[in-house]
Amino acid sequence: MPNIRSAKKKMRQDKKRTVRNERQRKMVSHLKKEVKKVSKTEAKSFLEKAFSGIDKAMKKKIIHKNTAARLKSRFSKFLNKT
Repeated sequence: MPNIRSAKKKMRQDKKRTVRNERQRKMVSHLKKEVKKVSKTEAKSFLEKAFSGIDKAMKKKIIHKNTAARLKSRFSKFLNKT
Protein backbone atom coordinates (compact mmCIF):
# COMPACT_ATOMS: atom_id res chain seq x y z
CA MET A 1 0.00 0.00 0.00
CA PRO A 2 1.46 3.40 -0.97
CA ASN A 3 2.29 5.92 1.68
CA ILE A 4 -0.51 8.49 1.79
CA ARG A 5 1.56 11.18 3.52
CA SER A 6 4.19 11.16 0.79
CA ALA A 7 1.47 11.35 -1.88
CA LYS A 8 -0.04 14.41 -0.19
CA LYS A 9 3.36 16.05 0.06
CA LYS A 10 4.00 15.36 -3.64
CA MET A 11 0.69 17.04 -4.52
CA ARG A 12 1.64 20.13 -2.48
CA GLN A 13 5.03 20.31 -4.18
CA ASP A 14 3.44 19.94 -7.62
CA LYS A 15 1.10 22.88 -6.95
CA LYS A 16 3.99 25.14 -5.96
CA ARG A 17 6.11 24.10 -8.92
CA THR A 18 3.24 24.56 -11.36
CA VAL A 19 2.72 28.13 -10.20
CA ARG A 20 6.44 28.86 -10.46
CA ASN A 21 6.68 27.36 -13.94
CA GLU A 22 3.66 29.34 -15.17
CA ARG A 23 5.28 32.57 -13.97
CA GLN A 24 8.50 31.69 -15.78
CA ARG A 25 6.63 30.85 -18.99
CA LYS A 26 4.86 34.22 -18.85
CA MET A 27 8.18 35.97 -18.33
CA VAL A 28 9.74 34.22 -21.32
CA SER A 29 6.80 35.04 -23.60
CA HIS A 30 6.87 38.67 -22.45
CA LEU A 31 10.60 38.82 -23.11
CA LYS A 32 10.13 37.42 -26.62
CA LYS A 33 7.45 40.02 -27.36
CA GLU A 34 9.72 42.85 -26.23
CA VAL A 35 12.58 41.49 -28.33
CA LYS A 36 10.35 41.37 -31.41
CA LYS A 37 9.17 44.95 -30.83
CA VAL A 38 12.75 46.19 -30.68
CA SER A 39 13.65 44.28 -33.84
CA LYS A 40 10.77 45.82 -35.77
CA THR A 41 10.94 49.38 -34.46
CA GLU A 42 13.61 51.86 -33.57
CA ALA A 43 12.03 53.38 -30.47
CA LYS A 44 14.21 53.86 -27.42
CA SER A 45 11.29 53.21 -25.08
CA PHE A 46 10.98 49.66 -26.43
CA LEU A 47 14.72 49.23 -26.01
CA GLU A 48 14.58 50.21 -22.35
CA LYS A 49 11.70 47.79 -21.69
CA ALA A 50 13.52 45.01 -23.50
CA PHE A 51 16.71 45.66 -21.51
CA SER A 52 14.83 45.52 -18.21
CA GLY A 53 13.08 42.32 -19.30
CA ILE A 54 16.37 40.75 -20.31
CA ASP A 55 17.93 41.72 -16.99
CA LYS A 56 15.03 40.25 -15.02
CA ALA A 57 15.17 37.00 -16.98
CA MET A 58 18.91 36.80 -16.41
CA LYS A 59 18.53 37.51 -12.70
CA LYS A 60 16.00 34.68 -12.35
CA LYS A 61 18.25 32.39 -14.41
CA ILE A 62 15.72 31.94 -17.20
CA ILE A 63 18.35 32.94 -19.73
CA HIS A 64 22.13 32.74 -19.41
CA LYS A 65 24.06 35.91 -18.60
CA ASN A 66 26.07 35.69 -21.83
CA THR A 67 22.86 35.38 -23.83
CA ALA A 68 21.53 38.50 -22.10
CA ALA A 69 24.73 40.39 -22.83
CA ARG A 70 24.64 39.31 -26.47
CA LEU A 71 21.03 40.41 -26.92
CA LYS A 72 21.67 43.78 -25.31
CA SER A 73 24.75 44.31 -27.45
CA ARG A 74 22.86 43.49 -30.65
CA PHE A 75 20.03 45.84 -29.79
CA SER A 76 22.44 48.66 -28.98
CA LYS A 77 24.22 48.11 -32.28
CA PHE A 78 20.88 48.05 -34.10
CA LEU A 79 19.81 51.31 -32.52
CA ASN A 80 23.12 53.01 -33.31
CA LYS A 81 22.89 52.01 -37.00
CA THR A 82 19.44 53.54 -37.39
